[in-house]
Amino acid sequence: MSTSRFTPADYVYLQKALELAAGGCGFVSPNPMVGAVVVKDGEIAGTGYHRQFGGDHAEVEALREAADLARGATLYCTLEPCSHFGKTPPCVNRILDSGIAKVIIGTLDPNPLVNGRGVNILREHGLVVEIGLLEEACYELNENFFKFITSRLPFVTLKVAQSLDAKIADAQGNSKWISNAAARKLVHRWRWQNDAILIGIGTALADNPQLTVREEPGPQPRRIIVDTNLRLPLTASILTDAQVTKTIVAIGENCREREKIAAIANRGASVWPVRTTPDGSLDLRHLLERLGQENIASVLVEGGRRIFSSLLETQLADRLKCFIAPTIIGDGIPAFQGLPLDNLQDAITFTKTTAEIIGDNVLFSGRLHYRRSPQATPEK
Repeated sequence: MSTSRFTPADYVYLQKALELAAGGCGFVSPNPMVGAVVVKDGEIAGTGYHRQFGGDHAEVEALREAADLARGATLYCTLEPCSHFGKTPPCVNRILDSGIAKVIIGTLDPNPLVNGRGVNILREHGLVVEIGLLEEACYELNENFFKFITSRLPFVTLKVAQSLDAKIADAQGNSKWISNAAARKLVHRWRWQNDAILIGIGTALADNPQLTVREEPGPQPRRIIVDTNLRLPLTASILTDAQVTKTIVAIGENCREREKIAAIANRGASVWPVRTTPDGSLDLRHLLERLGQENIASVLVEGGRRIFSSLLETQLADRLKCFIAPTIIGDGIPAFQGLPLDNLQDAITFTKTTAEIIGDNVLFSGRLHYRRSPQATPEK
């Protein structure tokens, strides 16, 4: 989309709106992060962002602060203003009532209830509306929301910490600590920025993790254990700590551990029976669909090998964040194994890649790009 119609000042103001929008990270899901700025005669008259789920939207905050200065002003929004009743009234109504003359939008809202409708309503009422300024940045800010609202599946990020020779644990299963302290602190940030953390039963048994946010202030995520045969001990940290009500244990639909299921439920955790595949593994797509029904829009997957590999094989993972430590382990557990990739033409690649130095670790991040069609799961 051409951006020649935008002035240097337009970039400055929408960049300001983007920075404001990021303030809602971890607090507004499954809604998107949105920022807004009102500008009158070259001066900022009002700013706002969506602060928490169910609260005022960014446009409403900015227009409230601008008050009468909004009349004849320009409103900058990172995302198309909503045009439907949800937790709050439509933002387009508030914009029309304010007397705003022009609206500059980063990207359209893919929500079927909104997509293009908000823009059309504003234009039908005589407002000048421009779309596409800093569009890629506005999209990337809400990549979780964009996937969730169009597929009802959560955005899945794989978090891997591995050695130079691609091992996530030694031959005995020990993995503490491959990454450094700075990397582990960063993971705590990612935890509160996601709706849920997911691990397999192998990781739960080996590490007995808490899966809580401790290194940074932030909301506690839901905690999901993939445990087909319910091997999780009742003494596990996630079943005995103060966050137990945020724990979900996903079991196979044919699991018959009724007493253990009841004991876990009595502690306040949830046990979800999930469809299994013909080989007896948990159907991860079915699990993600259930998470989507619970408005869990983003999942950070922290292990282990079988979960990582299954999510890649079924093409359900969206992003990889991989810490690479300056260590060679030798015989050990690889991050990925058994993927049905026969040649380089089928190899999984990446887009939008970055590499960052975190102390003596390297953090690689990229969007996963699958070059072959996913294998369908046979119906039972």
